Amino acid sequence: MGTKQRSFDSCKAVSSVVGLLLMYSLAIIAVGIILVYNVPVLNDMQDSAKAQKVEQAFTVMDSRISKVALGESPRQTTSVSLMGGEINVNSPGEAERGTMTIQLINTTTNMTEEFNCSLGTVEYVKDDRTVAYEGGGVWSDYGSKGGIVMVSPPEFHYNGKTLTLPIMTVNGNSSVTGNGNTAISVTSDNQPYILYPNTSLSVSRTNPTEHLDKVVVYIKSDYYKAWANYANSMTQTSATLDDENKTAIVSFTTQPPMGTQPLTNSLKVGQIDPEPEEPIHEFHYDFEAGDSTAKGLKSMNSELKVTSGTRTLTYEFQKREKPDRIDIHSVTYEDEDPAVGSSYIEEWTGIDLYTISGEKAEESAVVDLLNDSFMMRYVPPSNDGANPDFSWGSSGPTTELPDVEIYQNDENFSINDLTQHYMKLITEDGSVIIYLDNGKGGSDPVDYGTSTVTLIYDGLGNYITYLHITQNELDVTVN
Repeated sequence: MGTKQRSFDSCKAVSSVVGLLLMYSLAIIAVGIILVYNVPVLNDMQDSAKAQKVEQAFTVMDSRISKVALGESPRQTTSVSLMGGEINVNSPGEAERGTMTIQLINTTTNMTEEFNCSLGTVEYVKDDRTVAYEGGGVWSDYGSKGGIVMVSPPEFHYNGKTLTLPIMTVNGNSSVTGNGNTAISVTSDNQPYILYPNTSLSVSRTNPTEHLDKVVVYIKSDYYKAWANYANSMTQTSATLDDENKTAIVSFTTQPPMGTQPLTNSLKVGQIDPEPEEPIHEFHYDFEAGDSTAKGLKSMNSELKVTSGTRTLTYEFQKREKPDRIDIHSVTYEDEDPAVGSSYIEEWTGIDLYTISGEKAEESAVVDLLNDSFMMRYVPPSNDGANPDFSWGSSGPTTELPDVEIYQNDENFSINDLTQHYMKLITEDGSVIIYLDNGKGGSDPVDYGTSTVTLIYDGLGNYITYLHITQNELDVTVN
């Protein structure tokens, strides 16, 4: 009798199939996750690479345009890959796609000259990314993913003495779009229009800039923030923003002469650095009596007066006969700013006297406004307010260091203390002119041919000595 065999079920084959399915599922999920998270990153990387490629091409174009504009070559061509983007040449039109306004300011005569130059642009646009050539520089706008940066600096150079502004004006009205390469051609007649120096436009447009106090450059542009960042990145330049008008404002001031100069009735002083405790190193008047009088400096009754906005600083000094000395009659500082009130006046009188040398027509005297041993007494006028020392405090709209408290008849301050303090305040907004009247109330006994004034100080801001501005017309086409 045969034996009956029972078969047993086995799960081994099923287990291997399920394992493979799980492995495939995990792999598919992993690939899906990678695609979901990395494809946008890859796309961004591709877009960024394309934008960088365009930026490099525009940088090459910038250098070639400079050759054309500066007369080294009549024509230059640059190949740019479109990669699905669009290139537009935007000639200045009614919308004024980029303008530069330059103001030349003479504070002595209250005269301002102004001229405007249109810039125009060559722009590459793809989605919300833009790369543009404007004003001799290349700018990149990252759109919603970032701000605007400078790729290549504009033809805008300043070394602390010489400001060079070759203004590039793009003319043309063409565009191209697609995926292939396009050629950007630039031509020029190589005859830049000289705006400064140019005495045929104005007798004051000369170098060195003797008749110029300040240059203000307004750059209205879609890329104004990058223009301002570039100006601020230069060691001797600064800029502010007018966001409402999309304008970068770059200001420069000229440096008035320092040292010993022949005496005149006016002395120009630049902005004084408020940071050092004593930024003025020398400030003295060397008076010589006129030869035509035997009285010497006897009738001397002088006033130094400087005004800036709401502020006025006045020195009054005169000769005393017995003994023959020069007395600082008063030093008065007044600020009519509404935040202070017009009744707030600080007034001092001299305790000491300046020595007079020689006799009669040979008399001479040095009035040193930085004399540490020449002490002053605080004598505020009777109509003064409750806070007589209103200008002595932490730096603010109407105050300047040192932060001290001064009392009536205080004699702890020298003429040097006052000059350092008040000259910082009076020049806070820019250059000023000190007017000298040596014949106040009578004849002037001073010989201006031999008398001198010496002034040396730490200046603040940017000082232009030589200015060169040209407008360069560029004809640009894309094929």
